Amino acid sequence: MNSSPTPNEFNNIPNLGKQPASADPGLQRFALRLKTNLGRDTLIQKELDQLRIKLQSDRVVLYYFYYQWKGQVTFESLSNITLSIYGSTGADECFNQNYAQSYQHGRIKAIADIETEPIHPCHQGFLRSLKIRANLVVPVIVVNELWGLLIAHHCQRPHVWNPSEVDLMKATAETLSTAPEIINFNV
Repeated sequence: MNSSPTPNEFNNIPNLGKQPASADPGLQRFALRLKTNLGRDTLIQKELDQLRIKLQSDRVVLYYFYYQWKGQVTFESLSNITLSIYGSTGADECFNQNYAQSYQHGRIKAIADIETEPIHPCHQGFLRSLKIRANLVVPVIVVNELWGLLIAHHCQRPHVWNPSEVDLMKATAETLSTAPEIINFNV
């Protein structure tokens, strides 16, 4: 389980990035990159933890696309460590250009029960393999591109997603998509 990180000690380094000209520039760049990455990771984890608690869900994940429509779970918040799917690369054969374009245009998909919802067998089998019973997916759009998916799961039972839960997911996706640390994810 990814729990909230400890406070970012790099934020306490005075004048980071403003070292004397004699300091090693490579080391300065590395320290600045490390500070940025730790800040980003802390922000994402905090948002996911808060979201899971508010939704009272079993799992909230951030699925990041590292290549065209191929990605993996890069962050997760869990109600129980046994539900971890960290690093899962997803069912790429189920996620194609049509789905990507739909999410690119703001598609939100709420599935109350994967056993009764009319979904593609490939997708249903994938969700079953991850012990998902109810699923809510919201796109994370960064600079007008589909960057990733914010996903909430109920694993124990079906769950009808209400409008306030959908709005909360959308708001969190928007927060993530506009954070400078996210926009520069590949720094």
